[in-house]
Amino acid sequence: MQRIIPNIWFDRNAAEAADFYTAVFPDARVLDTQYYPTEGLPDFQAGLAGEVLTVDFELAGYRLTAINAGAEFTVNPSVSFMVLFDSSRDPQARSHLDELWAALVEGGRALMPLQAYDFSPHFGWIEDKYSVSWQLMLTDGSAGPRPFIVPSIMFGSSVQGRAKEAIDYYTGVFGGTIETATFYPAEAGAVAGEVNFAEFRILDQWFAAMDSADQQFTFNCGVSLLVKCADQGEIDRYWDRLSAVPEAEACGWCADRFGLSWQLVPANMAELMTRLGAYQRMLAMKKLVIADL
Repeated sequence: MQRIIPNIWFDRNAAEAADFYTAVFPDARVLDTQYYPTEGLPDFQAGLAGEVLTVDFELAGYRLTAINAGAEFTVNPSVSFMVLFDSSRDPQARSHLDELWAALVEGGRALMPLQAYDFSPHFGWIEDKYSVSWQLMLTDGSAGPRPFIVPSIMFGSSVQGRAKEAIDYYTGVFGGTIETATFYPAEAGAVAGEVNFAEFRILDQWFAAMDSADQQFTFNCGVSLLVKCADQGEIDRYWDRLSAVPEAEACGWCADRFGLSWQLVPANMAELMTRLGAYQRMLAMKKLVIADL
C-alpha cells in the first residue's frame, strides 16, 4: 500500500486537473472525490461550500491527491515528478514519452528542453499548464527497476546544499535506505560535495533529491506529502520528529526544518471525516487527535 501520497494544491480547478492527468497518462483513473461541507465552514472557505475538496487519482498505479482550494499557494519545481520510461520493459518507451510530453507542454513551458543529456538519451523537464513540474526520462533499466513515477525534491534558495542532510533526516524519521548518490565535483561550477542526484526509499517508496544553486524558489504548501499513519502513536512520533515551524501547524499539516510540508493523518481519515462535525473539529486542530475527530 502506498502510504505517502503527494498532495498538489490547485486554485479551484482540481477536478479539471485530475481529469486532464488521467486522460494523458497511461493506465490512469480517478479514484475518489470528496466535497466541502455545505455549511459550518470558516469565512475563508465559505465560497467553497459544497464544491470539490479533494480528488484522489492514480497514474500507472501511483496515487496522488489534488486539493481544490484558493490561490494561497502556487506549485513550483522544488517538488517535481520524475516519469521514467524504461525501454527494457516497453519497446515503445521513447514514443510513449514523446506523446506524454506533447500533451503536457500544451499550455505549459519547457524548463529543460526534450533532448539528449549526459544522464539520459532523451529527457525533458516541463511545467504544465497547472504549474506542476514533470521530468520525463528515457531509461534502459540498467540501474535496476524503478517505479514509473518518483517524486523529486530539489533543495535550492535558502536550503541549497542541504539535500544530503535531508535524506539522512528522512531515512532516520521513517526508516529507509539511500539507494544512489552522486555529488558535484569542484570543476562543475557548483558547490563541490553538494548532491547532484540521489535516490532514497522511505516507507518502501522511492524519492529523488538534488541540490540546485541557480533556483530562487523553495518549498511551500503547493506540494505536500501526506502520510497515512496506522494509529495515534505513529502520528505523534512523526509529528514530534518532523514539525519544525509552529506557525505552519494546522489541520494535520506541518513543515519540517527544510520547509517541506507534510500531512500526518490517520489511515482511515476518509471514514473519520464522515462523522458529524468532524471537518469543523479538524479545522480547530494542529496535530490531529483521532479520538477527538
